Amino acid sequence: MTSSVRPVRARHRTAVLAVLLCAGLSTALTACAGEDPDKGTNGVAKLTGPQIEEKARTAADAADTVRLAGTLVSKGGTYKIDMRLRNKGGTGSVTSKNSTFELLRIGDELYLKAGAGFWNHEDDGKTSDAGGAAAGKLEGKYVKVPEDDPTYKQLRGFTDKKVLLDGMLTLHGTVGKGDRGKVGGTRTIRILGGKGEGGALDVSLEGTPYPLSFARGGGGGVVTLADWGKDFPLAAPAEDDTVDYGRQLPKTSS
Repeated sequence: MTSSVRPVRARHRTAVLAVLLCAGLSTALTACAGEDPDKGTNGVAKLTGPQIEEKARTAADAADTVRLAGTLVSKGGTYKIDMRLRNKGGTGSVTSKNSTFELLRIGDELYLKAGAGFWNHEDDGKTSDAGGAAAGKLEGKYVKVPEDDPTYKQLRGFTDKKVLLDGMLTLHGTVGKGDRGKVGGTRTIRILGGKGEGGALDVSLEGTPYPLSFARGGGGGVVTLADWGKDFPLAAPAEDDTVDYGRQLPKTSS
């Protein structure tokens, strides 16, 4: 009688031990797998590529201000920009191959400020007598750019939030998801146009899903987008610091 009970009890203890071991192993495996990567995020990474793109664009359009800094490569050359933009104006600097200049726009009024080296009438980089005279007059001053001047539209584009963001939030090709990463310490999810040849956009996984970095396809430059919604002063320059050159600016070395 005694010998028949012991095996039953032994089998029972073995079964209980097996259950405990399985439960412990399951817990260990879960712990090893790590926490949910979306814990503490805005959940955007769970969406499809096109959905993330739409979220980022909506957030960008709704923001009153943004700061763009980086490099843009176009047929007109390579430009390094550092611009703070709002819906009806902007201010900052643009560096081209030959010079650096500052731009300030309030509504439709556009001002340009540059050193003497910026103003030049000659295509070969040499300064003509007229160019030298203009440089002396315009150096270090805010020059109001006439709206009918050939350079107005090009320069205004650097200060136009909608124009710049439309160019930087457009991915070409089928939009898919890439890797998670960080931009300036903020967790992000990358979305790609094609496999990256159509551009790559890093979108914030913290708070509002703002776009934080954009790499243009084909080596067209990389720009960071920051200070979303942060206000900044934007006022017309003092009259003493302003020059009205007339209906058309002199040619420049930009």
